Amino acid sequence: MSDRKTSSVPVDADSLRRRSAAQDSSEIYVDPEQHRRFPRRQSQTDRICVGPQHPELGTVTTPSPDGSVAHFCHYTPKCYLTVHGAGHGTSARTGSSQYGEEGWHDATTKTTIRADNEVEAHREANNYRFGFRKWKGNVTEKPIGERSDITKELYADISLVKPQEGLVVSFGNIVYVFLFGWWISLIYFLVCPIMFLTILGAPYGKLCWKLALYFIWPFAKSIEKASDAMRSSIVKPPKFEVIPEEGDTEDKESAPLLVSSPIAVEIPIPEPPVRKASKHWCRVSTYVWLLLGYPVLAVAHSVACVLSWLLIFTIPVSKMNARTLTTVLLMAPEDLQIHRQEKTNICEIRVVLYCNRAFNVHYCKYTVQGINIFALNLLPLVFITLIVGYTDREHNYFSAETKFATAITSIIPLSYYIGMGIASISAQSNFAVGAVVNATFGSITEMTFYITALLQGYHANNKCYEEIVKAALTGTILGCILFIPGICMIIGGIKHREQRFNSRSAGVSSALLFISIGGVFAPTLFSKAFGYLVCESCTNIPNNTSVPFICKDCHYDMSRTDPHLILAHIEPLVYTISVLLPTAYLIGLIFTLKTHTHIYDIHISDGQGDPAHVGHHVVLWSRWRALTVLIVATVLMACCADLSTENVKPILTNSSISKYFISVTVLAMVPELPEIVNGIQFALQNNISLSLEVGSCIAVQVCMIQIPLLILFNAFYDVGFVLVFSDIHLWASIFSVIVVNYIFMDGKCDYFQGTALVVVYLILLALYFFAPSPRSC
Repeated sequence: MSDRKTSSVPVDADSLRRRSAAQDSSEIYVDPEQHRRFPRRQSQTDRICVGPQHPELGTVTTPSPDGSVAHFCHYTPKCYLTVHGAGHGTSARTGSSQYGEEGWHDATTKTTIRADNEVEAHREANNYRFGFRKWKGNVTEKPIGERSDITKELYADISLVKPQEGLVVSFGNIVYVFLFGWWISLIYFLVCPIMFLTILGAPYGKLCWKLALYFIWPFAKSIEKASDAMRSSIVKPPKFEVIPEEGDTEDKESAPLLVSSPIAVEIPIPEPPVRKASKHWCRVSTYVWLLLGYPVLAVAHSVACVLSWLLIFTIPVSKMNARTLTTVLLMAPEDLQIHRQEKTNICEIRVVLYCNRAFNVHYCKYTVQGINIFALNLLPLVFITLIVGYTDREHNYFSAETKFATAITSIIPLSYYIGMGIASISAQSNFAVGAVVNATFGSITEMTFYITALLQGYHANNKCYEEIVKAALTGTILGCILFIPGICMIIGGIKHREQRFNSRSAGVSSALLFISIGGVFAPTLFSKAFGYLVCESCTNIPNNTSVPFICKDCHYDMSRTDPHLILAHIEPLVYTISVLLPTAYLIGLIFTLKTHTHIYDIHISDGQGDPAHVGHHVVLWSRWRALTVLIVATVLMACCADLSTENVKPILTNSSISKYFISVTVLAMVPELPEIVNGIQFALQNNISLSLEVGSCIAVQVCMIQIPLLILFNAFYDVGFVLVFSDIHLWASIFSVIVVNYIFMDGKCDYFQGTALVVVYLILLALYFFAPSPRSC
């Protein structure tokens, strides 16, 4: 007892340094609670770690300049991922003063990222690798006992009564009454007289009356078996007193020399009466109930179960209805008793059904086999979209606009499954396999849409689809370099005030962005210099010099240029760029992953895992299962992209909104929603470096991989794709890259800088909204 008390007392900074020097072969962990409680200036050699009391934290960064001083250190046999980064600590400021601006990156400190096992450590390491898709979710399943209390509550058994916490009358429980409680209770009240009229079903009529009163307000009430309820009422623990330990007494010498020994007293506990097994399956009343009452209630509970599951935050209501449907309604009516649980109950009791909360906001983190609940609930929409889209070609039952909306929405869960499949394979494989998987499947979501749109326009002889693809490409670039970093800076800055990131790694991404934009828009600049200027309407009155010569809607038309100029200059330029851009991307991979790895400096430490816990972490998706999911999701993605491009034509022809705006918003950003969520989650955990890399990585891949692949596809199957963009795309992209590079210069960010990026993005969207549609549309 004395040792436990003294261990909670914080040690001073000198003793902490001595202990750190003595234990140089082990990783030292710092309690983040005491980290906030005792501020001090942090030296360069301090290590930042995560304690076991926060198992849900994946990434820990170095504290702010008023960080902490004395910490209680302890050792945890886990797997660690160690990252040297300038953006995760205040020692960057210390190093700046000590080594000057030139040596700022040489004085970077080490940030230790906690990983539960080797697979998770590889996943975290892949997040910091250039060119790899960033993934926040886990690819292994952690045992329930090692999760946080909030997560444990999400997976808690509804047959276990725990001590009540908080008020029973809450907002979520009141919402349950208006959404589910009243009509479920009403159905029970309607079934009740029907069962009484059958006379044989009178016991079930009484049961319906009890359950009607229960479901109108089921909270703090439990449904128990009669035998269990009788046993719990008979068996009660006797009163006892707690005898303090010897070490807790004020003075051992003042204790008496002779103490009488405790006398063991046997307290007789009466045996509960033996209850005979129920034979309700042999009764006629049971089959009357299954014929008249149960089907109606089964439909009601099934509807309530599905609706509450789709609402996500009311999943406890779904579990309660499922248990009622499969267990409660199939038991003998005399075996069921309803009891109200008092707050004074401090013991856990196992019953048939118990629900204390109908609403929990943390169910947004709920997963089934590692799949997030949002992606799981959207999966049926994918199959509904495919069935409706390919069976109702004539739009007899659903309009084209409805099919387009469902097809675009179906891309969201498929993009999530592709991302999880890539992360699972990469985490369980070596670097080469992970690089190949990320290169092949990393851009599959966008490529399927672009290629199907180009094919649709080619078969329909409509150049509008080509303009849609170009606008979607530009919209993806703008959204990834403006909106995703901006929204992450805002959310992360509100929670953490100021965040730091590795400006060296951000500089690499910025340089590649400059190269990408310059290469992609080089043919456009070439067309401005050598293209044929065409004006649609000009006003000129002969022999009247007082009236000015006015032309409207002038543009450069490459189709009217000298064919020799196109064949000799434009096409070779495009093919040259399609070779140079992937080459620059490959050089960036070699630079960041081989020759200059110290920019990220990622390695897994030598910490040994605890043999008692390593085996409990189960990989959610094996490599073969992940590969199967990738292939199936890719096929479904191609089908959804085909349906979206097939049904977008009425929107392009009848909508009054600019086609540019539809392309740069809906078609460009909807497939990137899972990436936006990943970036926000990284920012909330104070890992803004990965949040910024999410957007930069996608933008670079669009320019250096996706566009060259489209050029290659057009070379083998000529769909008329020409890499010449309109002026609005050109200047919007150049302006965005300049703004982003200015924001990334100082290696730190806050919500104001994020607001600036989002405002610039909204200004460009307003520009696209009021711009006239392309001439081909």
